[in-house]
Amino acid sequence: MKGNGMLGEAEYYHDKVVMRLVQFSMLWAVLAMAVGLWLAAEFVWPTLDFGQFWLSFGRIRPVHTNGIIFGFGVSALMGTAFYSVQRTSHVPLFMPKLAWFCCYAWQVVVLLGGLSLLAGWTSTKEYAELEWPFDIAITVVWVAFAIVFFGTIATRRIRPIYISNWFYGALIIVIAMLHIVNNLEVPVTIDKSYSLYAGAQDAIVEWWYGHNAVGFLLTGGFLGMLYYFLPKHAGQPIWSYRLSVVSFWAFTYSYIWAGPHHLHYSAIPEWVQSLAMVMSLVLLAPSWATMVNGIMTVSKAWPKLKSDPALKFIVLSLAFYGLATFEGPMLAIRSVNAVSHFTDWTIGHVHSGALGWNAMVTYGTFYYLVPRLVGRELYSTRLANIHFVLALAGTLLYILAMWAAGISQGLLWLSVNTLGELSFSFREVMSSMKPYYALRLFAGAIFWSGTLMMTYNLWRTIKGANVLKVLIPPVPARWRINKSVAQPVGVEAQA
Repeated sequence: MKGNGMLGEAEYYHDKVVMRLVQFSMLWAVLAMAVGLWLAAEFVWPTLDFGQFWLSFGRIRPVHTNGIIFGFGVSALMGTAFYSVQRTSHVPLFMPKLAWFCCYAWQVVVLLGGLSLLAGWTSTKEYAELEWPFDIAITVVWVAFAIVFFGTIATRRIRPIYISNWFYGALIIVIAMLHIVNNLEVPVTIDKSYSLYAGAQDAIVEWWYGHNAVGFLLTGGFLGMLYYFLPKHAGQPIWSYRLSVVSFWAFTYSYIWAGPHHLHYSAIPEWVQSLAMVMSLVLLAPSWATMVNGIMTVSKAWPKLKSDPALKFIVLSLAFYGLATFEGPMLAIRSVNAVSHFTDWTIGHVHSGALGWNAMVTYGTFYYLVPRLVGRELYSTRLANIHFVLALAGTLLYILAMWAAGISQGLLWLSVNTLGELSFSFREVMSSMKPYYALRLFAGAIFWSGTLMMTYNLWRTIKGANVLKVLIPPVPARWRINKSVAQPVGVEAQA
């Protein structure tokens, strides 16, 4: 029965769209990581493209990054945002049909966008390679996402706005701003456009977008996921709500300035480089405050770690979050950047965050969320525990391989003889990297096998089951926005 909010009528959360987004996210994880494995293999066997343009590194690399970030990542963020905003607002989704539009339209954009990249359509901008028709389509879907999310908050029955919604809201608002500004362009043909910016200005705008896409999507959005699902799963309230709010504002203000640290020793003004370096170091404070807040939240639930693989993933993701948010500011320091820039050290840093933070917290969330959506136990806790070991081993081997490769490259390229000439040519340096690249391929295969295992485990959990209809519980009087309005009848179930 669908309620209209009147006393005596029950209302239900809209969770079917959440399940569909989780399923799409798992599908993109498997596919996009497989493309990443192929890329890693091309570094070991360069002729693996078989002379086909569409298999060349330049074409399939953005397919991998777009598939992971926008397919796997954004699908997971949409699904968890729709799930948590209902429960923290005590109302069903605002305009649920629009939520379904977001779900399917986003998958179409990611799929067709990937095919366009294989065909050679590209704007050449990092994380923004898709051409102008896709930029417009992304904008339309994102606006729909915003309407559903903020509409749900606007119609909430509970006065406080929980911290996870602050991060999800920042994700939606800031990514919209970044996307529109960075993709201002002049279309020439259906598959080609030219940016409104040029030279140093284009570089500054691109990395203002590129680094903050990492900041507000791959960090801020997933912090929204963490702040809801970690305390729910640990059975403990957030250790310090005040600290979470303070760290949110410090994070939001600091991160937006950090992008130009990608442009050290370039033609952009030196004061812009210095500002980016300083703000990157300032980011240590809100990032580690969040990590400490998370660890203290789960500190009273340590015994649960022995038997609960979902909590293991989420807690481990906090450790990698702390590692990645320490390493990033260090790499922003000019003297360190002189060694790390244009090397595989940066690749190692990116994947310590992508695999250790983003993937781990998402996997832990899925292991917690999917059984509750269908009202079943996880098909196999043993498989989930094996997945945990594979994910940890794959991540550690990957980043160690890339750190070793990157530091070696940086030091060898800076090595000069007594005449001031380079001691080693580019070809000599890169030919010595093959063992590291072989180890990366092996590590990626380990991580991907764990992802396959999770997908099978969750598929068996879902198979033959229907998504539960969960009643919206009444709001305690002290938390109601309008205490005089009668609440719909409901029961506390799977909230």
